Amino acid sequence: MNLNQTQIALFNFATHFDIMTPINIYAELTPNPNSMKFVANINLLEGGVVEYESKEAAVNCPMAVSLFAFSGINKVFITSNFITLNKESDVDWFDVTNIIREFIRGYLMSGEPLFIGSPFDENHVPASSKKAEAKSIEVTTETKERPTIPTSPELEKKITELLEEYVKPAVESDGGAIHFKSFDNGTVSVVLKGACSGCPSSTVTLKSGIENLLKQMVPEVHEVIAVAE
Repeated sequence: MNLNQTQIALFNFATHFDIMTPINIYAELTPNPNSMKFVANINLLEGGVVEYESKEAAVNCPMAVSLFAFSGINKVFITSNFITLNKESDVDWFDVTNIIREFIRGYLMSGEPLFIGSPFDENHVPASSKKAEAKSIEVTTETKERPTIPTSPELEKKITELLEEYVKPAVESDGGAIHFKSFDNGTVSVVLKGACSGCPSSTVTLKSGIENLLKQMVPEVHEVIAVAE
């Protein structure tokens, strides 16, 4: 049986995404005025997130490379069923949203692969992130003397579960992602990505929302900070 080009493209698409269904994309505002969330009715990525801050960094994601060609786009974030784009402040979403939405839909319908090789080679942040020393960014708090609090796998597991159950869904609904990085002497370090990275309201959310939640549920927690990946 001979397949025409359209049939071949649809076959490749279905093989890559394991579905055969029309693609719908809708745009959704986020708390960050410079971020827009593009939600698909299919799953784009399993088990993690990828974030590209330049066209050069997106070599394993052809669609991300193309998205950087749109005026003002300076970051591409992909996870589960949505893509969050960040733009320069002098670009108006009104001028580009519909065009970008149709581009994403067309790309996904084309049958072209979303990623070349593993998307996690350079950008993966797993649910249980590797513990490493990192410099604090954006969010700073006044350090107060307090008794040394021992770190234990049980405490880290509890903190991670709370973030996964109570915080992650809310953050994802705003077009971003949050990942536990470490717990050291009462300080929980998390990585913020997507719309949450650089968002003017992320500091308020972090200190008033996430920190208060963890303090109530885990008495050993004294503060929560955002750190570099």
